Amino acid sequence: MKYEGKTWTYGDNIDTDVIIPARYLNSFDPKELASHCMIDIDDSFAKEVKAGDIMVGGWNFGCGSSREHAPIAIKASGVPVIIAASFARIFYRNAINVGLPVLEIGDEVKKIRKGDILSVDISTGTIADKTTGDTFKAPPLPDFIQAIASAGGLIAYVKEHA
Repeated sequence: MKYEGKTWTYGDNIDTDVIIPARYLNSFDPKELASHCMIDIDDSFAKEVKAGDIMVGGWNFGCGSSREHAPIAIKASGVPVIIAASFARIFYRNAINVGLPVLEIGDEVKKIRKGDILSVDISTGTIADKTTGDTFKAPPLPDFIQAIASAGGLIAYVKEHA
């Protein structure tokens, strides 16, 4: 699976309450969640994000509570993949479960700037910054995780393979 889009960059320790504040958790509607995604740290994100844009985070992205709403809000915003230095483990699993691929590249993430255009191949882990010419290498996602992402999430994958 390959993606290309403009980046939205965030720092270290972006927790799930920043991704989707608790005051919006009364909704399970993905579009409603997307309309409030990142609102407390970047009120332009929900208004300006375009389908295909790529979210980039620092270390421990998605820390905090185990709410599945966070990756749902990001995915419903049109973001097809997240790249970060590292992910909180529960966020990583929740992202995969909802069909949102995530790639880790450590400190290399600091070289990616907001607005850069990235080309991402999750099958090889190759990330090319078309703005700067830099190339980064993440561990490629295992085939079964790629299959879950392709299916649209774990539930859809299980239904396809039942």
